[in-house]
Amino acid sequence: MIIRETHKKVEKLLKKHSQEHLLRFWSELSLPQKQDLLAQIEKLNFDKIDEWAANLVKKSTSAPMHREYAPPAFYSANPADAKHERKYAQAIELGKKLITAGKVAAFVVAGGQGTRLKFDGPKGNFPISPVKNKTFFQIFAETIAAASKKYQTDCPWYIMTSPQNHAETTDIFRSNNHYGLDPKNVFIFQQGSLPNFDLDGKILLADKAAISRSPDGHGGSLKALYRSGALEDMQKRGVEFISYWQIDNALINIFDPLFIGLHALDNAEMSAKTAIKTGPKEKVGNFCLVDGKVTVIEYSDLPDDLAEKRNPDGSLVFKLGSIAIHIISTSFVERLNAHGFALPLHRAVKVIPHIDQKGRFIKPTEPNGVKLETFVFDALPLASKAMILETIRSQEFAPTKNLTGVDSVETTRQMMVARAADWLESAGINIPKKPDGSVDCIIEIAPSFTLYKDDIRENMNQIPAIKPNDKVYLE
Repeated sequence: MIIRETHKKVEKLLKKHSQEHLLRFWSELSLPQKQDLLAQIEKLNFDKIDEWAANLVKKSTSAPMHREYAPPAFYSANPADAKHERKYAQAIELGKKLITAGKVAAFVVAGGQGTRLKFDGPKGNFPISPVKNKTFFQIFAETIAAASKKYQTDCPWYIMTSPQNHAETTDIFRSNNHYGLDPKNVFIFQQGSLPNFDLDGKILLADKAAISRSPDGHGGSLKALYRSGALEDMQKRGVEFISYWQIDNALINIFDPLFIGLHALDNAEMSAKTAIKTGPKEKVGNFCLVDGKVTVIEYSDLPDDLAEKRNPDGSLVFKLGSIAIHIISTSFVERLNAHGFALPLHRAVKVIPHIDQKGRFIKPTEPNGVKLETFVFDALPLASKAMILETIRSQEFAPTKNLTGVDSVETTRQMMVARAADWLESAGINIPKKPDGSVDCIIEIAPSFTLYKDDIRENMNQIPAIKPNDKVYLE
């Protein structure tokens, strides 16, 4: 009786919002399937769905031009003068103290699958290191363990998964004994999801009893931290700063005292690292000041005349690329969620498997629908203060997006080897080179050997002579 009444109510609701097709296969469903489908539909916010369908799905909207775009202030990778040198030294000292005091947590966004890498499973489980084939998860776990040892504290690790890979990710950690970390210091939680649409604004069905959904983007992390209990766990531990990065960056410096210290000294609520763009149209977001607020404008939304604009010295005016590395204050996440907030949704036209009107499973070969997602950098304008720190790309940013080519498995491994060689050369170690100047050996430095370039000299007696074609692993 209850399910019949609920069915009638839902049927009326769907008709009102032109989504009645969601119950097309009602008569073919079992009772549990009917109950589950009704529950899925009742959780949908149809007023929002009408708005999304009209303004994001059926038409493509570009970011509105604001009255004023300007390049934002930022800290250069190296101090520009004596005043900045003193501030950097102060920031490094403060950053180290904050890590030692347990005030800094690691937070990785790990909802992605390894599909584009031709890998079956969570991207975090992809073997990426050049000698030992360590996975992203293992590299980060070893980094966190090394930081905990160096700073004599327990650095907690928060991992955001997606509905597609949550169960598998938790199984991976369990089967690997959490990579030697104490399970109580590893908090794995799921991000939210949003319904997928066809190009006419109709919600797609994954099967006869399930709405097609996709993760709500890395911007969903700020809500998921709050809803999952992760933020509450941080607050109980006394964590004040969250070191945020994405799963596919094997070069990340998770515990960077300078970055943490500058964020704290400047009383910033959300800070970002930047790499100088390789060219005007590099496919990264652009840091801009928009109406006085630090904002990231997507490369596709920055007008060509601004993208190409140059300073008198020939450098790009808008040269700061967004690389998805942040320090976020826990108080900022708390403040945002206390009164409810919504980051802007972004439209992505994608290939979305679904069932058609006859219940047949369709796997399109061309984009057929729209996924909606949020981006974490859209929280920057909401911060009372946002700070930007330049980093050297070769030291900290090697995104693994593709199997080959640009931003690939291949380039990531090359960058891991090149950085290891650079670190060793800085300590006076001779590195064999090819005629073109590239490294003529394969080197991998474990986080247990050193976390930072400046600490290499502490382990000089453990570094062997390196010859051409050698495979060297330092731990």
